[in-house]
Amino acid sequence: MTPSLSLNTRAILLLTAPLLAGRGASSPDLLSPGEYKRIARHLRELKHQPADLVAPDAADLLLACQPVIDDARLRRLLDRGFLLSQVMERWQARAIWVVSRADAGYPRRLKARLREDAPAVIYGCGDMALLEAGGLAVVGSRHVDDRLIDETMAVGGLAARAGRALVSGGARGIDQAAMRGALDAGGRVSGVLADSLEKTTMNREYRNLLLDGQLVLISPYDPGAGFNVGHAMQRNKLIYALADAALVVSSDLNKGGTWAGAVEQLDKLNFVPVYVRSTGEPSAGLDGLRRKGALSWPDPHDADALKGLLDNVPPVPAPAPPTDRALFPGGEPAPSGDRPTVQEPVVREPVVQEAVTPEPVAPSPADMLFATVRAVIPPLLTAPRTDAEIATALNVSNAQAKAWLSRLVDDGVIEKRKKPTGYVVRQSSLFR
Repeated sequence: MTPSLSLNTRAILLLTAPLLAGRGASSPDLLSPGEYKRIARHLRELKHQPADLVAPDAADLLLACQPVIDDARLRRLLDRGFLLSQVMERWQARAIWVVSRADAGYPRRLKARLREDAPAVIYGCGDMALLEAGGLAVVGSRHVDDRLIDETMAVGGLAARAGRALVSGGARGIDQAAMRGALDAGGRVSGVLADSLEKTTMNREYRNLLLDGQLVLISPYDPGAGFNVGHAMQRNKLIYALADAALVVSSDLNKGGTWAGAVEQLDKLNFVPVYVRSTGEPSAGLDGLRRKGALSWPDPHDADALKGLLDNVPPVPAPAPPTDRALFPGGEPAPSGDRPTVQEPVVREPVVQEAVTPEPVAPSPADMLFATVRAVIPPLLTAPRTDAEIATALNVSNAQAKAWLSRLVDDGVIEKRKKPTGYVVRQSSLFR
């Protein structure tokens, strides 16, 4: 049985998900991750939550969101209820569930570690509780020799015998070897996929394991999405965030998803200790990670040794609770229950609010300024214009104009073209 769809999750899917139930279902107006982050902040400042956007009396709230996202664009997205119902039927038939950051069931580790950068929605199949099990993340290259495959399967089997879960990315090569080793030994596995969740869940090899609660597969991307290099890079942080420690079995030097994910952990995120393989042939990539602070894998040979290794890592902090109790009727926290199906009429009801770092209610001067810039720049781009031309038009420095233009590109409002050189409004943008 798949978890029911909460009203908050329904609203977030309408705003951000392609809803690929049929051809042509994806909307060019979809909010980018950065845009959704800003609208979520704005709703909190207004003492609202995403579900309020689909309430019968949401007109005033949609207008109040105008400084962040044009209300006409929000309406077009929120009017996709029929497409959402179609795609939900398809997912439910395949036992695929969906949770959003606003749901109590959202993976605690992702919310605690990634906070506002945690994916707005997570798609999955299998026992969601496995995502709280922690354990050992094992990652590595796709193209490796049979010896490394065998060694990696042995690590997966050792994790299973130690009673610890294994986390990996589901890609061929090292990822699949680690998962297969753990599953063959009766262990529990969380697989974080960058693509093809729907296809993978229908794989005969995985189906019984998913149904039996031994395996859970998740993805922050639409279940029907194909491979995308950017997606593969971005999902790496989820693998590390779900684990207690990580082992990099193989990596190229200064290139590839494995290298990028490990470097991000070592240089920026620091969620878990990062180990690198210490046996077998030398590796320039692994040596490079050692120079950045990765530890040599102690190569534990029995379950007790691996238990000891994983027991000595710091616990994951609990996500902070909502700080503004006025968000819920009566000043009390919202109950975790929601309407059971997506087809029910949309009404206001208290839903668990996202747990994120507390922020001031009033927008910063920089945000207020950018809201003005966001309205001013697109009308200037009826024809391609360079950052220098925009700087002249606004009487600001080239660096400032370039920074604003870059942010508008990230938000999907404008795009940068090479021929002719310059910035133009995206075809799907509201600004013409």
